Amino acid sequence: DLFDNIPTDTIIPYCNILTMLRSILLFVLVAAGTAFSPLPKANARSSTALNMATEVKVGDKIPAVTLSEGQADYGRPEAVDIAELIAGKKVAIFAVPGAFTPGCSKSHLPSFITAQEELKAKGVELTICIATNDAFVMEAWGRTSGGADAGIRFLSDGNAELSKALGLLIESPVMVRTKRFSLIADDGVVTHYFPADKEASDTWAPNVLAKL
Repeated sequence: DLFDNIPTDTIIPYCNILTMLRSILLFVLVAAGTAFSPLPKANARSSTALNMATEVKVGDKIPAVTLSEGQADYGRPEAVDIAELIAGKKVAIFAVPGAFTPGCSKSHLPSFITAQEELKAKGVELTICIATNDAFVMEAWGRTSGGADAGIRFLSDGNAELSKALGLLIESPVMVRTKRFSLIADDGVVTHYFPADKEASDTWAPNVLAKL
């Protein structure tokens, strides 16, 4: 037996040592398991925070958020308060997930370029395109697509503050993007809202014009 050769008066201290060693071993194993367990996913946590805002709806007021507008010849981008820009005006605002992306460049943006005269006939004084690309990219897209020449303002929501305030953020492996949408606002208040929940074409200019 394990204790046969151990004096009786030392058995109890010896057992205490064994108990202590078992406790230390258990502590080490638990600590190791915690250290090597998978960390919480940061994206999941940030995703919850990013999408806390309620999605914009008719009757909401466009918040005062500062966007950036790129300038010709790589000039310093200018700050634009979206609320100040659209105050007292009837405007069309459309957002795309990314400048120069296929669907946005082939369909969404061109639909508003060709509809400028019809929109003006409906009382729309200004059309604004928004994306989370930086101001330089937005300026280049507006210039090369013909959108800027058509009178459309290309504004960068680089920090996604407007997109977050409107409840229209989407996750992306590369960057935070804005959900595709279009809306009409009169003096800063949303009068028509067109999400892409069912079809992307619901956000294109022909559908917007049909509702005005």
